[in-house]
Amino acid sequence: MASYDTTSSPPAAAEEPLKRSAPPPEYNGGFSPVVDVALRVLLFATTLVAIIVMVTSKQTKLIPLAPGLAIPLPAKFQHAPAFIYLVAALSVTSLYTIVTCVLSALALMTPGGCSTKLQFHFLMFDALLLGIVAAATGAAGGVAYIGLKGNSHTGWNKICNTYDSFCFHTAASVLLSLISSITLLLLVWLSISVLYKKTARR
Repeated sequence: MASYDTTSSPPAAAEEPLKRSAPPPEYNGGFSPVVDVALRVLLFATTLVAIIVMVTSKQTKLIPLAPGLAIPLPAKFQHAPAFIYLVAALSVTSLYTIVTCVLSALALMTPGGCSTKLQFHFLMFDALLLGIVAAATGAAGGVAYIGLKGNSHTGWNKICNTYDSFCFHTAASVLLSLISSITLLLLVWLSISVLYKKTARR
């Protein structure tokens, strides 16, 4: 009587569908963590330089009051509340960027990448600071424009023809803060893109 071997292993083809049915790995954002870190480094650099340029914008000039009589009058960023607001907004953003840059760098070294919860917090606070920095940039830019051109309707005289170094510093600081606002906008777009791709794969 012929005997059958019941201990033989099943063919390898039967195991192949099990391997194919394994769930795909979780999406980690691709190159987005690298871009996120690079943008945050750029944001920190622009905010820090803008603060330094604005704080060092003091200039003193001799203003003639009468023939043979002139008094020294300084121009400081503390004289304009809009410039103080800009320095405060950039300072908060700079400190925030240090923290988020470290967190983003740690997420870059993690195999799973940046978590959805952390990415959502990035999006929320980046959008908040975008509004603050953009508002401060607009306010400081308006004051700087009046200093450059004046306003004949309100009787505000221009001062940049006298305080040229002060105006150059303030204009450079406003320009750098504008770059910071654009960088924050790019970070918000990046977070939205990453969150959308993560939710689309579920």
